Amino acid sequence: MTRTLAATPIDRDAFAGFGDVIETEGAPDKIINQGFCGRWHDRAALDFGDGRAGISLFRAEPRTLPYRLEMVERHPLGSQAFIPMSLVPFLVIVAPDVGGRPGTPRAYVTEPGQAINLHRGTWHGVLTPLHAPGLFAVVDRIGAGDNLEEHWFETPYEVA
Repeated sequence: MTRTLAATPIDRDAFAGFGDVIETEGAPDKIINQGFCGRWHDRAALDFGDGRAGISLFRAEPRTLPYRLEMVERHPLGSQAFIPMSLVPFLVIVAPDVGGRPGTPRAYVTEPGQAINLHRGTWHGVLTPLHAPGLFAVVDRIGAGDNLEEHWFETPYEVA
C-alpha cells in the first residue's frame, strides 16, 4: 500500500517555507565584468550555525516517476544547497515539521537551470535526479555534531 503525491513545478512562493529556489528569473541585479555578465545577487539564505560552508560534489543515480518515497531526512545544524551541474530537472521532496516529525510531504520538479537551498531543519527526500549524469555541487555545513536525522514512513508515498 502507498499514498500518492503529485509532483508540481517548483516556484519560489510555494517553496518559501522550506528553502530558496535559486534561479536567474527576471533581470539581473547588476551587470558586471565589463558588461558581459549579469549577477543575480544573494539568492539563498545559507545557515551553517557553528560550522563552516563546504562545497562537495554528489553523483546520484537518476530515478524515474513514479518514485517510491520511503524516507525523509533533515539537517538540524545547517542549510543544504543543491546546484545541478547540468541543465536537467530534478525531483525535490520536502515536508513540514509537525511536532518533531515530518508532516505530509510535497513534491516539486525543478526547471532546467534551477537550484535549491533547503533551510536548516527542513525534512526532505534524498537527492533525486530525473536524468543522467546526476552530478550536483552541494553547499552545506562542515563541522562537529550530528547533522542528520532520518524518518522512515510506515506507509510509503508514490510520487507521480
